[in-house]
Amino acid sequence: MGLLPAVSTAASAPLLDRESFHHWIDSLNRDDADDVNGGIPNTQAWQWLKDNAPFFTCPDSDVESTYYYRWWAYRKHIETTPRGYVVTEFLRPVKHATEYNAISCALGLHIAEGRWLRTRRYLDDYIAFWLHSGKDGGLQEHFHQFSGWLAAAAYDRWLADGDRTKLLDLLDALVLDYRAWEAERLTPGGLFWQRDVSDGMESSISGGRKVKNLRPTINSYMYGNARAIAAIAAMSGKPTMAREFSDKAAALRKLVEERLWNPQAKFFETVLETGGFANVREEQGYTPWYFDLPEAGKGYEEAWKQLMDPAGFFAPYGPTTAERRHPQFQIADTGDDCQWNGPGWPFATSITLTALANVLRDYRQDAISRDDYFKTFLIYTRSQRLKLGNGRTVPWIDENLDPLTGLWQARTMKIRKKTFYGRGDHYNHSTYADLLIAGVVGLRPRADDVVEVSPLVPEGAWDWFCLDQVPYHGHLVSVMWDRTGAKFGRGKGLRIFVDGRDAAAVPRMTRLTARLIP
Repeated sequence: MGLLPAVSTAASAPLLDRESFHHWIDSLNRDDADDVNGGIPNTQAWQWLKDNAPFFTCPDSDVESTYYYRWWAYRKHIETTPRGYVVTEFLRPVKHATEYNAISCALGLHIAEGRWLRTRRYLDDYIAFWLHSGKDGGLQEHFHQFSGWLAAAAYDRWLADGDRTKLLDLLDALVLDYRAWEAERLTPGGLFWQRDVSDGMESSISGGRKVKNLRPTINSYMYGNARAIAAIAAMSGKPTMAREFSDKAAALRKLVEERLWNPQAKFFETVLETGGFANVREEQGYTPWYFDLPEAGKGYEEAWKQLMDPAGFFAPYGPTTAERRHPQFQIADTGDDCQWNGPGWPFATSITLTALANVLRDYRQDAISRDDYFKTFLIYTRSQRLKLGNGRTVPWIDENLDPLTGLWQARTMKIRKKTFYGRGDHYNHSTYADLLIAGVVGLRPRADDVVEVSPLVPEGAWDWFCLDQVPYHGHLVSVMWDRTGAKFGRGKGLRIFVDGRDAAAVPRMTRLTARLIP
């Protein structure tokens, strides 16, 4: 595929009546008295949503309201700058940000979420900001303030939008980025080291702000980046470069499996500067599956038994960021605002749920099930709420929360210190729309002209849902499930529509494919 035309909104009529969802945005605007935004104010939120986001409906009003809330909140973080668009984490300025309040920590998640929007320029500009706004058009000077997986995220974006030309244009800068990481963080043993704070995990059981540990996070990110660069190089007709980075990915996979897998704990763990395991299971140990790093059939999937174990990571508003059985597990509202020793973090939950979707689809295992995925997704959904003083509850996302009570922790701490200024209001440090589109509904982006849908909704959980007009490879794709056929009147079962054309159907909730062009 070459450069694709912009998706035409006139390609087909929507399956869903847009106006029936207007109330979600009206309610959010009414509750947002301060109206703090980037370049798109609340008065334009509804029109922006109609112009950009896929629409969705299901029987669970919590899921539906959270879906529209998260697009409404993402829109707040699209900042207009002299260099084009950037996507922020915080709505209000923070000291550790670079120009335009930009922070690279959640860049990969911003791209995963934003790849489903029709306006491509948001991510085009944002990626260019990090890769080309530095000295002499090089990397932005604060880009490596945090670990990241830009190459992998850019490749995954291409799988969704199909714009081959834009992807190939990134190759040289992505290689420069990778080599810079090697110069800064690669150890003689072949693994990368990182400080907790530069992994976005400031206060954890396994490390600290200054220690140089070998962590599952950065090494998984670099594996994903190497594998993506290898694929992009092959597409660019550069076989030598493709082999080089394919070899780098293979070497990292081997080292992560050999050095970071604790066979006693049956978990991927941090290795300390002293050379020993940190001897704590932390949620970051699921990160390798975000990139399909662990080889199938070697028993690594047993780690997933810990996700639903109350002595492991399970909690009413979890998952927790550290196993609950560990003596240093704690949920405190004093000390460091950014504690990863127990509290739930949407950043980590987003990575875990994406990783789990990969496990369920790409690995044969019996450690965890589709029911477990859906239960965790619903817990994540219902955690995104804030109780107001008048007893009302509104959709909300912030930095971290108490996984036992659901109270947003950073917000509570600042209120008690009487210095609360809304730093984490509508915090853009995680995904939700992507988890629903690619996970729950199961639209799995791929390189060819086939649409693949593999839902993770358990049998009997929902009688119906509809994801409408997702921009995909220059087309508009819709996915509909109607158990009886009575809800939407388009027939029973699971259906894929391409530009309004009924492209494929199957009577059960199972994997389904269709051609983009018949």
